[in-house]
Amino acid sequence: MKKIALLLVLTVVFTSCSSIRVNQDYDKNVDFGQYKTYAYHKAGIDKVEISDLDKKRILRSIDEVMVAKGFTKSETPDLLINFFTKEREQVDVNQFNVGWGYGWGWGWNPWMWGNNTSINRYTEGTLTIDVIDAKKKELIWQGQGEGVLTKNVDKKDEKIKEFVSKILEQYPPQKK
Repeated sequence: MKKIALLLVLTVVFTSCSSIRVNQDYDKNVDFGQYKTYAYHKAGIDKVEISDLDKKRILRSIDEVMVAKGFTKSETPDLLINFFTKEREQVDVNQFNVGWGYGWGWGWNPWMWGNNTSINRYTEGTLTIDVIDAKKKELIWQGQGEGVLTKNVDKKDEKIKEFVSKILEQYPPQKK
């Protein structure tokens, strides 16, 4: 019984605390070393349908990462940064057959078994960050992160920083 309870707890922990999955796509013909400055694509960011507080959190996190990478915010940027978000409710249903003992015959008693069902509800979100060549107005890089969101206000800053950091960890792309 203890093993089943541990398995149930671990399943809930791993599904609710799963890490952020990231990927990127970029124009392989672009010399990313030429870009030194950035600004935000205001018209695009204004269309994002999340709270202004979450927008500010994302923008602050992007600023922190870009400055740490040596980029400078500018009125005449080399790059424009845009982002958009998507969220969806997820429900995981896990059923476990739990045995409490052995009975007659082959060591199994059908009246001694029961079902345990665990239901885990959570919100999964996607943050996509676009990097656009400001002069050509062309998308040159796109990074995306998917993971479990938090509604806990005290943890939102931390979660958004984690999303942004993991996505932008891939920028600029390394030539292979």
